[in-house]
Amino acid sequence: MEFKIAMVQALTHLGPDEEEINIARAEAYIDEAADKGARLVCFPESFPGPWRDDNIYSPLEKMKAKAAQRKIYLICGDLEPVGDDENGFYNIFWLIGPDGEVVGKYRRTTPLGPWIYKGGKYWDFNYKTGDELPVFDIGDVKIGILMCSESYCTELGRALALQGAEIIFYPAGVTRKAMWETWSTLIKARAFENNAFTAVSKNMFGDAGDGFCIVAGPEGTLYESQEPGVHIVTLDLARMRWLRSTTEDGFHEILPYNAKPGALTQFRRPELFEKILASKK
Repeated sequence: MEFKIAMVQALTHLGPDEEEINIARAEAYIDEAADKGARLVCFPESFPGPWRDDNIYSPLEKMKAKAAQRKIYLICGDLEPVGDDENGFYNIFWLIGPDGEVVGKYRRTTPLGPWIYKGGKYWDFNYKTGDELPVFDIGDVKIGILMCSESYCTELGRALALQGAEIIFYPAGVTRKAMWETWSTLIKARAFENNAFTAVSKNMFGDAGDGFCIVAGPEGTLYESQEPGVHIVTLDLARMRWLRSTTEDGFHEILPYNAKPGALTQFRRPELFEKILASKK
């Protein structure tokens, strides 16, 4: 079974007419991805916006309409008011289905605020953290969504994989080139250790080749690009599922894989993890 995804490196506009420009670009990206056969389109963090609490809008209704028109699943960024008279916003991804309805959402969990979002170069809002790690059924595939540098949190990806997530998305906001080597290594490691697919892309503020699009699988890197636009990658879910259901027992000289099968079964001893659970630092 194959599943085609579109990772978008969005040419993002901040400033006057931000809402109109970014939503129009988002709709064009969806059209291009759908025309190329993608079943799921993933935008980077905070795209199509908003980015600041002095310019609040929601792209949700227009993104729901466009997803329904093109019959695709869509992951898109937004800010969600915390509510209950508390001043602040969750940084979230909506997951929208091909019927135009919301399948679910992911609120960034890590790290605790206020972190970089208040008074930052790109963002400026009072960031609040969520406390849930949901996994979503999209047809016959299970996916998880994390955000940007949450790739540095090994436990988050593992928690999603243990709930059955087969594709874990890490859409990024912005990245520092000096960190690309370590960041890309982590995206790939999350795929290897969880026998999963992992995928990342980022916002771009010009057309120079400074993007950060990577899609990895259990047996290696499938795709990398620094260019803006829509990047289509086909995932072999049947192969991934075989790897998850296989163990190393019985294979000796000739190995029919380039991964570590049993990563979620043979290579886990939760009784040894008490120090991780007990640590507050």
